[in-house]
Amino acid sequence: MASDYAVIGGGVVGLSVAYGLLRRGLRVAVLDGGDGSYRASRGNFGLVWVQSKGMNQPVYARWSQRSAAQWADHAAELAELTGRHLGLRQDGGYDLHFSDETLDQQVANYEILKAKLDGDYPYEVLGANALKREEPQIGPKVAGAILHHQDGHANPLRLLTALADAVRRLGGQVLTGKTVTGVTRDGDYQVVCSDGTTVGAGKVVLSAGLGAIELGAKLGFRAPVRPQRGQVLITEKLPKMINRPSLVARQVDEGGIQIGATNEEVGFDDRVTQPGLSGLAAQAVTAYPALAKAQLVRSWGALRVLTPDGLPIYQESRDMPGAFLVTCHSGITLSAAHARVLPDWLEKTAAAPDLEVFSEDRFAVS
Repeated sequence: MASDYAVIGGGVVGLSVAYGLLRRGLRVAVLDGGDGSYRASRGNFGLVWVQSKGMNQPVYARWSQRSAAQWADHAAELAELTGRHLGLRQDGGYDLHFSDETLDQQVANYEILKAKLDGDYPYEVLGANALKREEPQIGPKVAGAILHHQDGHANPLRLLTALADAVRRLGGQVLTGKTVTGVTRDGDYQVVCSDGTTVGAGKVVLSAGLGAIELGAKLGFRAPVRPQRGQVLITEKLPKMINRPSLVARQVDEGGIQIGATNEEVGFDDRVTQPGLSGLAAQAVTAYPALAKAQLVRSWGALRVLTPDGLPIYQESRDMPGAFLVTCHSGITLSAAHARVLPDWLEKTAAAPDLEVFSEDRFAVS
């Protein structure tokens, strides 16, 4: 089998890139791992989120804003192509605070970033009373919130299935249960799997999340990524009680409330724990007291993919030109940019974005 691109990794990042390349008329094969693979795409919080991104690197803030601005068209196009609606809402999101001190400090941080972005950082500060008018179920211990108007959320599992469907509908191949063991180059690339499958391609995109730890070195990348566990709780379906999402909780379009998430440095342990879930529940009830009566129906743990500085990596291999590493923590937020903008970077067109700040060179040790 021969393609223009072989995309290693069939999560939201890999499928978004594959979909974007197929939109340009290129031939693409996606190689997705087995059921035992770590899958951040199936355990995330579903936020399309701008605020707090790029506090120390405004280029990342602009990249997040660019993707968020294209998300509505991205979702509409996928819905038209596949019939799958992603439940997107982009009418703002909250950074909730339980003290005036932390709220004031975050506002000061946002003002610094806003100045670096030439004022393009639309947020407002809501005190307790103003927040109560927006969110009648908010608890008395919440001191206030920052409402950022570029934020929103979507259904991440619908996004994942819509992308896989769209890739196939545009003529791409999605090969599941494939564990890539090696990549060689003799003219074109040959991607070799443990079951003997070999896929030929002119170029390769490594977007396998934590799988890049092992595969990266085979393609000349440092791939300095690590796992971070996030635990999440889901309630029964409830009447409307949360109008906008926050990092504490969001109500999905189907009615359930998603509560999360922890940030735990525990290696490759993706289990749920009683202390983790209890802490999430306590914070959610403090923010929204009515949740104390809600029934919990499921929980899960999943592993985020993080770089040392939390920013994405976009890198072409110096050892193997035409091989690219694409990895990030915010795969949902950046899905639109990965589908609509990143192909220009991969193809080196005149419209290619300048992503040099996201290269692996920033991790080089002198």
